[in-house]
Amino acid sequence: MPKTITLNHITKIEGHAKLEIGVERGGITKCQLSAVEGSRYFEGLVRGRKFFEAHEITSRICGICSCAHVIAAISAVEDALNYKPSEQTLQLRKLLTLGERIRSHATHLYFLALPDYLGYESALAMASKYRPQLQNALNLMKTGNLAIKIIGGRDLHPVSATVGGWLKLPKKSDLLIIGKQLESAKADAIKTCKLFFSLKYPEFQSRTECFSLIDKNSYAVLEGEFSSEKISFRKSQYKEFINEYHEPRSTANFVVKSDHRYMVGALSRLNNSHRKLSKNAKKMLKLSKIRLPSKNPYLNNVAQAIEIVHCIDEAIRICENLNIRSEAVEKPKLKAGNGVGAIEVPRGTLWHDYTINDNGVITNANIITPTAQNLLNIQEDIRDFVPSVASKRKEKIVLEVEKLIRSYDPCFSCSAHFLEVKWS
Repeated sequence: MPKTITLNHITKIEGHAKLEIGVERGGITKCQLSAVEGSRYFEGLVRGRKFFEAHEITSRICGICSCAHVIAAISAVEDALNYKPSEQTLQLRKLLTLGERIRSHATHLYFLALPDYLGYESALAMASKYRPQLQNALNLMKTGNLAIKIIGGRDLHPVSATVGGWLKLPKKSDLLIIGKQLESAKADAIKTCKLFFSLKYPEFQSRTECFSLIDKNSYAVLEGEFSSEKISFRKSQYKEFINEYHEPRSTANFVVKSDHRYMVGALSRLNNSHRKLSKNAKKMLKLSKIRLPSKNPYLNNVAQAIEIVHCIDEAIRICENLNIRSEAVEKPKLKAGNGVGAIEVPRGTLWHDYTINDNGVITNANIITPTAQNLLNIQEDIRDFVPSVASKRKEKIVLEVEKLIRSYDPCFSCSAHFLEVKWS
């Protein structure tokens, strides 16, 4: 008998999404994933504004990824103005984004993903039995928050970073405070790895290509070429390879690479750059026993856990080695131009693209988020995965599909209640 599964509200994700699946005789007759957020028009909001306003406006795209949008926007504007920031500025930007990645990964792993694998509706429901594990999460989130607050000026929507430098520089003593907290979080990161290594993940391989920035010198954060195992291109070339298109049912654009789906995120970064992980993160990778390259999206959780270890190590290195010099904010010379910022953020590669006229006014803007890039891949993974569970009860199908979606850590905006399911 044909079944139609409509997931009107997919929960434990950042934002609101809807999924419709049609199943008949074990096959998929329909699979449509849609973002159902209200239109927010951020690209339109920055048009007509001065170049130095872009990062202040676009940070409001997302609370949990506000640092990412700030740094991507600043990078794009500086690229358009042909301005090269100082090494100190770059290191502080990197530290800010590492802090955000620690916080974001810990939030996703413990509060959004883990309840699925332990059989609970929410993290709150598992608190009495798994208090130590949730305390690990809170410690990691506290660590990320501290780095963001000290470097960025506040926990959300940082105010210190700007085009041309920093409005307020931290002191060396501030970096030592962050470093001390990072050291104390190492044990929590190791426990996180061991916990997520111990979970049982479905055997599934996505028919996709894994993309991330690749930096020849380090595990990419702010710089690199957008690459997979097959191809590599500079950020300035992205429009030649990446195409956005609109589905009427969705308020988020879908994105393809040369008409093919692809995947971004922690697993893609691990596939492409695992040799550049910190020593401790490499030990955790070996302990995980996952074989790379892997295209099992469920293992994105494992990749995020390993990245927490790496981010802590890298952030400690910056805090120890960076000696803060007094640097005034530089004002780039105005000129007309186009610039692209591409950075690695918790959920994958984030793109900001701005065109600026000779008065410093933004005339065009384009923003491509990691979730937009993953949207088609998630949908097609569901199409490929559901036949393997189609004979199970409806509730089991829903749970397994939710686990698959949540493994990508999608950010449609902010999350809320549990899934409302309509069967017809």
